[in-house]
Amino acid sequence: MAKSSAAMALDASGPKKITPRGAPKSAQELDRLIHERTRLGIVSALAVNESLTFTELKNLLDASDGNISVHARKLEDAGYVSCTKSFDGRVPRSEYKLTAAGRNELNKYLKHMEALIKAMRPK
Repeated sequence: MAKSSAAMALDASGPKKITPRGAPKSAQELDRLIHERTRLGIVSALAVNESLTFTELKNLLDASDGNISVHARKLEDAGYVSCTKSFDGRVPRSEYKLTAAGRNELNKYLKHMEALIKAMRPK
C-alpha cells in the first residue's frame, strides 16, 4: 500500500513525518473532543446562534436523540457548552449555549485546521 508523499517519507529506518515550515507538527494536536463530526457540528451551530434547543440541534444536524444527547453531554462535561433544563408546559426543554471556553477551543481548533490546510497546499 502506497503512503502519501505529503504526509510520509520512507527510508531504511521507517516512515518519517514531513512537517512543512510553519505548519502544526501533527494532526494529533487537534482537540479530539471538538474534532468528532457531531460535536464539531454542535459547537459550530452554537457559535453562530445565541442558543439552540435539543430539538433544534437534532433537526439541524439530522441526528438521533441519543447521538445529540451523548455528544452534547461530552461537550458539557468538558465545559464547552452549558445546558439549561426547564419545562414548556409539561414538555422538557433543554437549551444549549456555547461557553467562553468552548468558543476559545473552537477558535483554536479552526486556526489549527487552517494551518494544516495551508501547509498542504502547493505553493
